[in-house]
Amino acid sequence: MEQLTQAILGASYLGIFLVVFAETGLLVGAALPGDSLLIVAGMAAASQTNKYHLSLPGVIGAVIAGAILGSIVGYFLGKRFGPAIFSRQNSRLFKPEYRVQAEEFFAKEGPKSVMLARFIPFVRAVVPTLAGVSNMNFPLYTLYSVIGAVIWGAGLPALAYYVGQKIPNLDHYILLIVVVVILLSAIPVVMRVLSARRTS
Repeated sequence: MEQLTQAILGASYLGIFLVVFAETGLLVGAALPGDSLLIVAGMAAASQTNKYHLSLPGVIGAVIAGAILGSIVGYFLGKRFGPAIFSRQNSRLFKPEYRVQAEEFFAKEGPKSVMLARFIPFVRAVVPTLAGVSNMNFPLYTLYSVIGAVIWGAGLPALAYYVGQKIPNLDHYILLIVVVVILLSAIPVVMRVLSARRTS
């Protein structure tokens, strides 16, 4: 994971943009580093060596742009191809009842779910597609998606940048930080799964 993150940072702002775009707009991007990339990029910008020549405004701009565009593409992919995909009775991953559950979820939770999904790994990769499949109101979806993208895309890199400036040589512990971030990010997903099992 660390090597992948470093390779992405080596591609500068374009690499950050493409990864965030894929993670938030394409289902295949669910396995890509999200939170960890933002944190490492923020620390890299604050590093004294700054071997990737990144600036905090550049990182934030790349993340927000990738998140917004990715969420819009994911929405329209779900709207265009979702009905056909979720109509297969024998599918293990895209059962018709999953579409019904998605529609009920968005009707119950409202647009706030789109904004909050930004902060949960894997969930932020599937929410745009499910929003399109369930025909969620697009202007409302876009509004909350942009709000979430700005808070997530600016907040995490800025926090990492600030901590990186306060703690010298923090970039030497990137692997440890990435592992901690991944573990912390998995907590909401695990809790949700356990809660669903108890309910069932």
